[in-house]
Amino acid sequence: MSQVIVLIDDDQTFREVMARSLSRLGCNALSFDHPEKALEAVAGHGSPVVLLDLKLENDSGLRWIDKIKQTNSKSNLILLTGYASISTAVEAIKLGADDYLAKPITAREILDHIKNPSAGKETPINEKPMSVERLEWEHIQKVLADNDGNISASARALGMHRRTLQRKLAKKPARS
Repeated sequence: MSQVIVLIDDDQTFREVMARSLSRLGCNALSFDHPEKALEAVAGHGSPVVLLDLKLENDSGLRWIDKIKQTNSKSNLILLTGYASISTAVEAIKLGADDYLAKPITAREILDHIKNPSAGKETPINEKPMSVERLEWEHIQKVLADNDGNISASARALGMHRRTLQRKLAKKPARS
């Protein structure tokens, strides 16, 4: 019997590509755009792996961790996010998530992680923090994504002039 994976992500392209990739790798992949729609599928399988996106369109995956675990306590819930942070990871685990993975990630990497969850535990932590310039670049990219690429809205959210933001975006990303 193939592994049942319930994928919950509001990004339609990511969801469809990931579900198709997981299916090609022999999994029974079920995909949903919101956790509420996935609860029946989670309840209907013995011990599914649930891949839950942190940032849903008008919601947070964190709010759904407990509900999913109540629906099926045998589920293996992995929170996925493109905005990884230590505080969010800690909060997700406190709320009952079994694991936390950062996007971008491939179907094969997810399956490798499911088969051997402790593989990444021995990864050394880089002692050198990111440069201030790199942190700024990462933050600008996050705000830009949050505003669907709208430069004016992003500039307002960042508290800077639109032209200043455009100049910063024209530069190459700073090195880590």
